[in-house]
Amino acid sequence: MRLGVLDVGSNTVHLLVVDAHPGARPLPAHSHKAELRLAELLDERGAIAPAGIERLIATVGDALHAAEDKGCEEVLPFATSAIREATNADAVLARIKERAGIDLQVLTGGEEARLTFLAARRWFGWSAGKLFLLDIGGGSLEIAYGIDEEPDAAVSLPLGAGRLTSGWLPGDPADAADVRALRRHVRAQIARTVGEFSRFGKPDHVVATSKTFKQLARIAGAPGSGDGLYVQRNLTRKSLEEWVPKLAVMTADQRTGLPGVSEGRAPQLLAGAMVAEGAMDLFGIDELEICPWALREGVILRRLDHLPAE
Repeated sequence: MRLGVLDVGSNTVHLLVVDAHPGARPLPAHSHKAELRLAELLDERGAIAPAGIERLIATVGDALHAAEDKGCEEVLPFATSAIREATNADAVLARIKERAGIDLQVLTGGEEARLTFLAARRWFGWSAGKLFLLDIGGGSLEIAYGIDEEPDAAVSLPLGAGRLTSGWLPGDPADAADVRALRRHVRAQIARTVGEFSRFGKPDHVVATSKTFKQLARIAGAPGSGDGLYVQRNLTRKSLEEWVPKLAVMTADQRTGLPGVSEGRAPQLLAGAMVAEGAMDLFGIDELEICPWALREGVILRRLDHLPAE
């Protein structure tokens, strides 16, 4: 069957269309993406402003039209932290249902972490052993650990690259004092969770998903996307320690000149790099591997698990 997964995230609204059936890996057929930056459309009360709601409804409508054009039999729509934490989330969801005709399911932070972990486990397989996962989104950082498909521990922290950039790094380039304050904040938040994971022992394989990690690996020398999904891409803590100070003195325009860095993501790259460096340092990770699959694939895989085998 042809499935569509509609991801309303903090940065983008992304429709991924795949051809899939139980027992087989989903094959990407089409991708439709629009930058929305929901985190930047909140008012002083933490609510999505009326103009933002209209933009969101229009963007979701465009994605649903694309899904129809591509012959999707079913669309799996979900939203993450930007809508989850908006003070008018219920009203926004009701408006989307009324105008776009779709029930947008809001995932909890724990669900995000578990579904992303499922995708990573399926990608790397059982031979990866005890798996430790990091995922940096626009609004949150997900951390998960386990030996099975369901992680033994999973947490979500409000340390997304977009959220931190808008809340802590208003300058371009960033002010040195702001960078220092953000560094303290990030590490204090992550440090609270270390004990929850360290009791399970050292992982056999550490992986990371998300656009932020992919871009960081790329600027540190990993192969580009043109080399395909199956080329191994790693990121070391040493390379992050070298790049964070460089990114801190660059403007957003200067970052767009780096390999693999898009114009839309360039402003957030410093905050994302600081979260990545802090997590790798506090969890004692010297090197991790980039996983091509993430939350969207996890949602698809979970849906396929509930379909009868042919």
